[in-house]
Amino acid sequence: MRALITGGAGFIGSHLAENLLKRDWEVNIIDDLSTGTFENIAHLENEKKFSYTIDTIMDIKVMEELVDRADVIYHLAAAVGVQYIIDNPLKALQVNIRGTEIILELANKKKKKALIASTSEIYGKSDKIPFSEKDDRVLGSTHISRWGYSASKAVDEFLALAYYREKRLPVVVVRLFNTVGPRQSGQYGMVIPKFVHQALLNHPLLVYGDGKQSRCFAYVEDVVNGMITLMEHPQAVGEIFNLGSKEPITIEELAKKVKELCQSRSEIIYVPYNQAYEEGFEDMKRRMPDLNKVKKLIGYEPQFNLDDILERVIEYFKT
Repeated sequence: MRALITGGAGFIGSHLAENLLKRDWEVNIIDDLSTGTFENIAHLENEKKFSYTIDTIMDIKVMEELVDRADVIYHLAAAVGVQYIIDNPLKALQVNIRGTEIILELANKKKKKALIASTSEIYGKSDKIPFSEKDDRVLGSTHISRWGYSASKAVDEFLALAYYREKRLPVVVVRLFNTVGPRQSGQYGMVIPKFVHQALLNHPLLVYGDGKQSRCFAYVEDVVNGMITLMEHPQAVGEIFNLGSKEPITIEELAKKVKELCQSRSEIIYVPYNQAYEEGFEDMKRRMPDLNKVKKLIGYEPQFNLDDILERVIEYFKT
């Protein structure tokens, strides 16, 4: 089998490529390196069944050739990270919406199965916990850049399901919840690599808001295995699935845990949202997925707990 991974030099994309190569797949990736890095895939460069293209998914001619050579498509390319979205609101909308539209158009033209990576940001600031795939979405004002990202990924989902319903294109949509692990950067707002980096340098750990907001962190290997298994399951076609973990922790508790595990002298400092991001910024107080649907279909069960994850991320930054 031959897989095309868009955003394949990103954190999740590089782990997906690695996993598929271990299964003896041919893997081709495309990435414009806007948030991904060549270092993420450098260790795969000598693999006989691996190839890469440094370009944008917005280039239709390039994408036509890559889609034609693939049996399945994993569409992970997107503008990601709260900080990146706020700094690049226009690019985020263009890449997330038009980029996905191009992937689906070409996948339909060539009749290639596609997985569309979505996000837990879809649920907005809903307080119904845990989030189930058919729950209502609750979003804030269009003046807040963050909700533009949520809206753009919702359009991606609408497009994918429309292609399935009208064109019978085999698509699978996954909503990812705070996926973490080695090779993830804290540069664009991802909290665990940011905390670990700060703690190892004994720099202040910057907690945004009051730190009472809670998240559930999933290990990248669990998530990637879930994505691959869903793509192989015929009953996953035309459906949306949450992928993540159900082990909550507040950001304040996370900072203390990272500090302890790193044996750090770092001070924990609280930074108001309007200083960290933009005036009027809104955050989700709690974010936890309902995993019953994906567990029932493929037996998905996270194998790594938060301590496992933090140990691996800390070791990665140390080396």
